[in-house]
Amino acid sequence: MEKLEQALHYCFRDKSLLGNALTHSSFANENRTKCSGSNERLEFLGDSVLGMLVAEHLFKENPKLPEGELTRLRAGLVCEQNLVGVALRLNLGTYLKLGRGEEAGGGRRRTSILADAVEAIIAAIYLDGGVEEANCFIQRFLLEKGKQKVIRDYKTALQELVQRENGQILTYHLMEESGPDHAKAFKVEVRLNGKAVGQGEGHSKKEAEQAAAQAAIQRGLACSD
Repeated sequence: MEKLEQALHYCFRDKSLLGNALTHSSFANENRTKCSGSNERLEFLGDSVLGMLVAEHLFKENPKLPEGELTRLRAGLVCEQNLVGVALRLNLGTYLKLGRGEEAGGGRRRTSILADAVEAIIAAIYLDGGVEEANCFIQRFLLEKGKQKVIRDYKTALQELVQRENGQILTYHLMEESGPDHAKAFKVEVRLNGKAVGQGEGHSKKEAEQAAAQAAIQRGLACSD
């Protein structure tokens, strides 16, 4: 855990909080006698801490913005895509405690699990070190300009996810091309090890490939097992 703490820029006084933040419900259910519980309660708290601290940041930094615009900005910052970006930077998937079924099903790269783990870690830092430490983490990984990992290149993000395991091969296949030359429409399917994991459409092949990669990420590569 020391390597992860270095990546987090935070050393836990209560190491059990970090262990709990990394424990998925599938592991907790399979190890009831050895495990104190999953990270779901921490995720619940972390979601609120994250929302509050991001809201405070936006409120102070944008004194003239109306409530609706502040709400939109907050939603963009705390969305699953950004949380997954944080998880990728921390290589968080390698530290997760997963049950056998979730492990076999590709849980270490499942976007919902990665995002939830980030929220759980925020709560663990908050409980261990207080609001200032939690705020430092959020500032460093989500709010500081130039350090945010907002997923815009979905093909690259998808490649990063699948490369967590050796021997994974992504390929993109043009399924359909239609329309006149000035208004072409393309449909592309992305496959992981030959199995379809997402489809997308666009006005160019590149756009359709990005949409297919985004679809694969958003479904958590549920068909990749």
